[in-house]
Amino acid sequence: MIDQKLLRENPEKFRRGAELKNIAIDIAAIVDLDAQCMRGQQEFERLRAEQNEASKQIGRLKDPAEKQAAIERVGSLKNSVKEAEERWKAAEAALTPLLLTIPQPPDDDVPVGADASANVVLRTWGEPRHFEFKPKTHIELGKELDLFDFEAGANIAGTRSYFLKGAAAELHSAILRLAIDMMTREKGFTAMSVPVLVREVAMQGTGFFPAGREQTYQVPADDVYLTGTAEVGLTAYHMNQTLDESQLPRRYVAVSTCFRREAGTYGKDTAGLYRVHQFDKCEQVVICRNDVDESRQWHQRMLGYAEELLQRLHLPYRVIQCCTGDIGVKNASQMDIETWMPGRFDGRNPSTGYGETHSASRLYEFQARRLNLRYRAADGKVRFCHTLNNTVVASPRVLIPILENYQNADGSVTIPDALRPYMAGRERIER
Repeated sequence: MIDQKLLRENPEKFRRGAELKNIAIDIAAIVDLDAQCMRGQQEFERLRAEQNEASKQIGRLKDPAEKQAAIERVGSLKNSVKEAEERWKAAEAALTPLLLTIPQPPDDDVPVGADASANVVLRTWGEPRHFEFKPKTHIELGKELDLFDFEAGANIAGTRSYFLKGAAAELHSAILRLAIDMMTREKGFTAMSVPVLVREVAMQGTGFFPAGREQTYQVPADDVYLTGTAEVGLTAYHMNQTLDESQLPRRYVAVSTCFRREAGTYGKDTAGLYRVHQFDKCEQVVICRNDVDESRQWHQRMLGYAEELLQRLHLPYRVIQCCTGDIGVKNASQMDIETWMPGRFDGRNPSTGYGETHSASRLYEFQARRLNLRYRAADGKVRFCHTLNNTVVASPRVLIPILENYQNADGSVTIPDALRPYMAGRERIER
């Protein structure tokens, strides 16, 4: 949620921010309703003060006629107070859901653009492999090596469902274990196990509702939702708490099963493992002080952890600065990592060979305001925290670049060195 005080002082900032994100919203109408709400509250408080003062006067009056008139005055004010409160609460009830739709304005250094076509490549790492044979897609490799079963997945769970079999299931587990070990043993993050069924307050608090509701699976019988990332549980963990500055930053990491409806993506990457409804992800979340420079530093650092993991796997990738139209409602800035997937390469345009595998976001106090997540600073003042999140690794999507980049001419797949300790030293996946 945005800062209402800042909205009143600079509505143009939020009007322009929504425009840059291609979000249609009437900021002027919301500002008018906010003013109406404030006037209603002020009227209520004025009438209530009059009522309290009139009540005090009754005991001081000696004349029966004056006392009776004062009692009638209090009764009249009581009705006025009730009506004023109802008007105020009605305006507030209308205002609150509208405030939740206002996006966080993008930072000034985020490139302006309508969609992903305006995203900017910041850097690349590694060289795409040049094969001396015709490389296979992960779907072809999976079929020949008996790694996946999409037909069985669809039969019991519907489209975009799958089974990972044998070495693929082991590889999937190894990747997640490597990620959690790196983040906890080397980077100092605290491992967590989080709920994947959460209440609406957690989804709204982390900014996934109201925008994004269509991407979420709901369990109506229990009024809960399946999360699409551990970010929800990790960030909402301290909801309605006031931390001490000395306790910051909080660094959390979790592996969780994630669920996404992928609404609006039908016909896009429907084959294979790229865009599925259920997957596992190792997610990192940082809760830090209300300091823009510190947030920016953490953003780069968290992005670096994801890059380090891909470098350990020797997978070529590129880092993307997402433009204003591609960073979503809640982010001030977002950087993605796209990993080289030979099966996607059209043979001409190198950009076609990269597929998104990671997303790193800084949100400043947007989530913290919704979650009422604050800290007491050294000067005694209470401030809202800043929050950030980033993928460490998500699987089975990362299986695509691993299988495709590490395939051999004989149809086997070499297991990356970094994963072998998690697969009992196994070096290859063969028929």
